[in-house]
Amino acid sequence: MTDIPEHVKIDLQEVRTRNLAAREIVSALSDAMPAVADLWIRINAALADSLKLISEVRRLLAALAKVRRDHANLVAAGRATLHAHHDAEPDALYYLRDELRAQGQLPPDSWGRA
Repeated sequence: MTDIPEHVKIDLQEVRTRNLAAREIVSALSDAMPAVADLWIRINAALADSLKLISEVRRLLAALAKVRRDHANLVAAGRATLHAHHDAEPDALYYLRDELRAQGQLPPDSWGRA
């Protein structure tokens, strides 16, 4: 994910790179010290969980970006609606209806202009 919001302080690619390096080290140590194979398996499983967490963080970041974008669009539609009302436009609620429809919150042909 190249478009990481600035409030995210974790470099997920760097975490992934370090995780893969750690797995390579565990693999090498496992070959060198087979007597503790059970420990290497447990460490490797824990490192595999890190990769799952990275995927989940990326999914959540994408979901958060969508929610933020939808919120910003609703705020813009609300402001446009208020300005249209102030300017006595005949269908001031059009902007709000249009955005709600775009976000799937209204049926396609309900309430006025389509």
